[in-house]
Amino acid sequence: MTWITAVARLRARREPGVLVTVATVRGHAPREAGAKLVVGRTETWGSIGGGNVEAVAIDRAREMIAASTAGPELLDFALNDKVTNRHGVQCCGGEVSVLLEPLPTVRAVAIFGAGHVGMELARILARQDLDLHLVDSRAELLAEERLAVLADAVAAVRVHHTPLLPEEVLERLPPGTHVLIMTHDHAEDAALCDAALRTPHLGSIGLIGSAAKWSRFRRRLLAEGGHDEAAVARVKTPIGLPGITGKTPAAIAVSVAADLLHAFEAEGN
Repeated sequence: MTWITAVARLRARREPGVLVTVATVRGHAPREAGAKLVVGRTETWGSIGGGNVEAVAIDRAREMIAASTAGPELLDFALNDKVTNRHGVQCCGGEVSVLLEPLPTVRAVAIFGAGHVGMELARILARQDLDLHLVDSRAELLAEERLAVLADAVAAVRVHHTPLLPEEVLERLPPGTHVLIMTHDHAEDAALCDAALRTPHLGSIGLIGSAAKWSRFRRRLLAEGGHDEAAVARVKTPIGLPGITGKTPAAIAVSVAADLLHAFEAEGN
C-alpha cells in the first residue's frame, strides 16, 4: 500500500495518524530523503529503513497521537556505534533527520436543510478540510446544477436526499459529526432535534430559529420526547455569533460558520 493510500484509509476510518518522512540524509543511511512511513494507533504502512530510526519514529508518532499533538516535529539521528539508541545500534555512518507530521481526524458537519441559508453555509464550509453532509427532503434543492457552486470544494461533500425521514441519516453520520438543523419545516426540525438527542455518537447539535420556536420545541422534547434537562441542553439555539444580527442568508451563514469554527478551535486539533 502506498503512503497516499494509507493516509486516505486513516481519513476514511476517521482515525488519527502521523506521516513520517526522511527529510535529510548526510552520508550513508538505510533510506533516501523522501522515504515515507504512515503510523496509526495500531498499524504502520511503508518504511523509512527499519532499525532504531524507524522504531523511535514509530514510538514518538504514537506518543503524538495519544497526546493529540497538532504541530510537526523533527528528529535527528546519528548512525554510528558510539550513540546509545533506544532500539539497538545502527552504524551506517550517516546522519538522518526525520519529519513527523500529525494527521488529525477530519471533522464532519451535517447541514439538514439546503435552502437559502443552508446553501450559503455549505459554500463557506466547503472551503474547509472536513466531511460535509448536505441533507434535504426536496430533490430539486440537491440537483446537480444547484450544487455546482461546490464543485471546487476542499471538503468532501456528501449529498443525502431523504424524501420521507431525514432523521434516518443521523445514524449513518460519522462519530462526532456536528449537526446543524435548518430545514424548511418546523415539524421536520422538531423531529430532527428529538432524533439527534437519541443518537449518542453525534457531536454538537445546533438549531436555527427564534426564541419562541425553541420554547415550543423544548416543551415538547421534555414532555413528549422524554428527554431530561441535561439532554435538551445539548441543543444550541440560536446558532451563530451573538454580535452578528444581520438576517440575510449570507450574513446568517457567516455567523454560523464563524461560531462553528470557533468551537473547532476550542476542541483543539
